[in-house]
Amino acid sequence: MNRKTFIQNTALAAGSMLLMKDLYAKPKGKSYGYNGMQYTLDTGWSQADANKYPVNDCHEMVQDKHGRILLLTNETKNNVLIYNTKGKLLDTWGHEFPGAHGLTLHNENGTEYLYITDTVKHQVYKTTMDGKILLTIDAPLDADGIYKKAEEFVPTETIIDSNGDIFIADGYGAQYVLHYDKNGKLLHYFGGKGEGDMHLDNAHGITFDTRRNDASLLVTDRTRNCFKRFTKDGKLIEVIHLPGACVCRPVIHGDHLYAAVLRSPDLNAEGTGFVTILDKDNKVVSNIGGSEPTYANGVLQPMHQTEKIFVHPHDVCVDSDENLYVAQWASGKVYPYKLKRV
Repeated sequence: MNRKTFIQNTALAAGSMLLMKDLYAKPKGKSYGYNGMQYTLDTGWSQADANKYPVNDCHEMVQDKHGRILLLTNETKNNVLIYNTKGKLLDTWGHEFPGAHGLTLHNENGTEYLYITDTVKHQVYKTTMDGKILLTIDAPLDADGIYKKAEEFVPTETIIDSNGDIFIADGYGAQYVLHYDKNGKLLHYFGGKGEGDMHLDNAHGITFDTRRNDASLLVTDRTRNCFKRFTKDGKLIEVIHLPGACVCRPVIHGDHLYAAVLRSPDLNAEGTGFVTILDKDNKVVSNIGGSEPTYANGVLQPMHQTEKIFVHPHDVCVDSDENLYVAQWASGKVYPYKLKRV
C-alpha cells in the first residue's frame, strides 16, 4: 500500500467513525433522569401567545388518537388548549370551568370523550372533544348521608371503565372513591378520610393499572406519599410507598407508571417538585429533577428534589414516542414543559 492510498483509507475510516459517533450521539443539552429513563428539557415547547391564550394553573394533559395534546387549565378564557406535539397551538375552547382540575380521555366504541372535574363547581362533566357537555354529575347528597352539602364534594379525577362506568376520586373533599354507571347513577363507594390503609387522604388521582390483568384501581394517597391499589369494589390489594413524594395522579404507559410529585417531602414544602417513574414491579427507576432512586434491603429510601427544573409539577402526559409533557400548578402561570426521551 503506497502512502497516498494509506492516507485516503485512513481518512475514510476516520470519517466513518465520526459519522457513527454522530449517529449515536446524545441529543444536545443536559439530560435528566436515571437508569435509561432520561430526557432533555424544553421549557419553551408551547408556542401559544400568553396575551391571547393565557393559562392559570396547568392541571392535566392527555393525548388523543390523532396525536394532539390537550391541556386543561382553570383559566376560563380558554379552559382547554389543543396542541400538536411540536407545541403549535391548534385550537382552544371552554369558559365555564373555573375549577377545571381533572382531565380524562375515554374511547367509547371508537369515539373519544373527555371527563372534566371542577373543584369550584363541585361537579364532573362528560364532554365531546370540542366541549359540548353530555353528562353532569353533581354532589352525591343521597349517598347514605356521607355528604351533607354540595361543597363537601370536591372531585379531582376520574377514570372510565370499558363498560362506561365512571370512578371519581373526591381528592379535595371527603376522600371517597365513588363508582357510577355510565348514566351517572351512583352504584358504590369506598375509602373516605381516616386512619389506616383502607382510608385516603388527598386522593388526588385514580386510574386502572393496565400493567396487570386484575382490572385493579390505582388511587393516590398524596399526603401519605403513596399509591394504593384496590379492587373495583374497594378491597385493598397493595400500598406502593414512595417516601418523600407527594404524588399527583398515576399515569400508566406501557409497563411504566409516571407521576408528577407536587412537593417533597410533604405538602408544606413549596417549590420542591419533580417527576417520578416506576417500572411494572412498582420499583422507582428514575426521577427527573429528583434524587437517584436508592433501595436499602429492598426498601425505597426517601426521595427529594435535587434540581430546580420544576416548581409544582401537577401532571405528566406520555406521548406515543414516550416523550413527556409536564403541567404545573401555582408555578407562575407557565405553559407545560416537554421532556424528550434520550
